[in-house]
Amino acid sequence: MLQPHLVAKLKEHNLMNKPVWNLIFDLGNVIINIDPDLTLRKFKELGVTNFDGMYTILRQTDVFDRLDTGKIALSEFRQAIRDFTHVNLTDVQIDDAWCAMLLDFPEENACLLRKLRADGYKLYLLSNTNEIHINYYTKYLEQRFGSNLLAELFDRTFYSHETGYRKPNREAFEYVLKAEGLKPAETLFIDDLENNVIGARQLGIQAYHHPKGDRLVDVFVE
Repeated sequence: MLQPHLVAKLKEHNLMNKPVWNLIFDLGNVIINIDPDLTLRKFKELGVTNFDGMYTILRQTDVFDRLDTGKIALSEFRQAIRDFTHVNLTDVQIDDAWCAMLLDFPEENACLLRKLRADGYKLYLLSNTNEIHINYYTKYLEQRFGSNLLAELFDRTFYSHETGYRKPNREAFEYVLKAEGLKPAETLFIDDLENNVIGARQLGIQAYHHPKGDRLVDVFVE
């Protein structure tokens, strides 16, 4: 069973109607630390003075959504950055700036996931992400830990650029449930964005909103 502290938190939201044995985690600001402001700062250092405006325009043209769902080639994404910034950035400069937001994987989170697996829980990762970020972070994990911890600690990882679906769209959650044969009521989803939590609950998945800055280990232990 889940730790009493988490059970209490879930009951505050009228959840925890059935025992939970499947845990689905978001990645950024849940498992790993991220800071999007660092990407903004890095682009500014490269001479991109209009990144805020560029980001807004590119969102309106669905460039980032298509990147996150694998519907745009990486070369096309990088060229879109060049076109809107009017700065002749190299592929490496774009990738480095785009990945500057990705920070550390706290050792305490790795220990927690190992403990949960040892206790018999099935662990899954469901993330809105893209190929550039995952390639970068896989190399980071191999350099720091000697292996890809995300593949090692989770029974299966579900990345939006591979599945083609982004949270909070119901298809993103349905993909995981169907692929693993999970019962929504016996599954807990943890995410730092409330809209994603609401999307999961609409499918009957028990879900917990994990505020940015809170330690994951504090959710599971008193």
